Amino acid sequence: MLPDLRELGMALRSRELSATEHVRDVLDRLAADTCNAVIALDAERALAAAAERDAELARGEWRGPLHGVAVGVKDLIDVAGLPTRAGSNVLADAPPAAADAPVVARLREAGAVIVAKLHTHEFAYGPTGDVAATGPARNPRDPSRITGGSSSGSAAAVGAGHLPLALGTDTGASVRTPAALCGVVGLKPAFGVLPTEGCFPLSESLDHVGVLAPDVHAASVAWDVLSRPDGTGGGIQSPGVDGVRVGVLTDDYWRPLDPALAKAVEAGAARLQARGAQLHEVSTPMIEELAATYAVIVGAEAYATHAQWLADRPQDYQPITRERLLPYADQPARAYVDALRTRRRLKAALRAAVAHLDVLLLPTTRLRATPIGADEVTVDGASVAVRPQLLALTLPFNLTGWPAASVPGDVADGELPAGVQIVGVRLEERGVLRVAGALARD
Repeated sequence: MLPDLRELGMALRSRELSATEHVRDVLDRLAADTCNAVIALDAERALAAAAERDAELARGEWRGPLHGVAVGVKDLIDVAGLPTRAGSNVLADAPPAAADAPVVARLREAGAVIVAKLHTHEFAYGPTGDVAATGPARNPRDPSRITGGSSSGSAAAVGAGHLPLALGTDTGASVRTPAALCGVVGLKPAFGVLPTEGCFPLSESLDHVGVLAPDVHAASVAWDVLSRPDGTGGGIQSPGVDGVRVGVLTDDYWRPLDPALAKAVEAGAARLQARGAQLHEVSTPMIEELAATYAVIVGAEAYATHAQWLADRPQDYQPITRERLLPYADQPARAYVDALRTRRRLKAALRAAVAHLDVLLLPTTRLRATPIGADEVTVDGASVAVRPQLLALTLPFNLTGWPAASVPGDVADGELPAGVQIVGVRLEERGVLRVAGALARD
């Protein structure tokens, strides 16, 4: 495993470890990856950039805590000189991107070295990570199981210990669900805080850029850099949750199907309470109706993007992606407009219901990692569709646009990871990460 980002940053800044040595080590790890996380290595340019970072340090120039740190980028986000194929044969012949997406440019400005493009569920239209032209991504904890999606390669590469940091995108689950299933930290910031230019769209009214990292500290460093347009970064949020008001959701909608997930949330709540947080039970009776608007909005916006390709090149899509997009060809405009209006009304109702709280605490998913290719699994003797269970508990916070993070919860050694989600109501991203840090075991 790689050293944690704090240790790595200190070693790089002191020149005990050169950026070139670090980047070469990461490239070797990614080249040997067995999770199908890597789409393309950018080895030559990455080593050249690492050498530049070493030369800067030799001159006494330090860009900040990401100086010389290797970073991977989901293959939905433009990296200059590399094609963005979005996991699809539709873009098999895509030319290299002419420019970095702004989020990538911010990382470079902060001294990060971009080393690879990483696996994505085709066009980000799915939460499992096992539908792509390059085949399924595999969970680093159990290669027979899914990573979650759509930031599948980012979560797998970080979870396998190959990378100290990766970028992803999140339209309904796509950073937090793979983070939960692969046992890493995933941060989805508030809507619109990070630019989405240079990212292939799924649903422009719900798309977010996010971060996947091994721990909360690394996610905090990345957030601090990305949230500043000049890429400089600043101070990290101080720890501590004394007096923080934590909402524990009581509606059936929020209950996981896997008992381990409920136990992980209970353990997290107890830990926060022991550290001074105040727990409050809260009901959200509007949640079912609000959540129902998600598929209508995403489906309409995604179909609008893909309509011409679906007409001209339907065979280039993975069959399941095509089957999920085509029904929206016949969806009336009124359904989309009604969904937007309902979303606006119920977002305000949800905000009112939880306005007295600082954060919400809940599972990230209703299930842990399921077998690759399994559309359904059996829970308590009943067949359950996998896809909705991986989306249900995260998508409401794309509809509201509130910041949210998934962190690993308590499970027994050797068990599949269980994600716990912290959602900011009054607290912004740094506050959410502060609460996330307090969830960590001593």
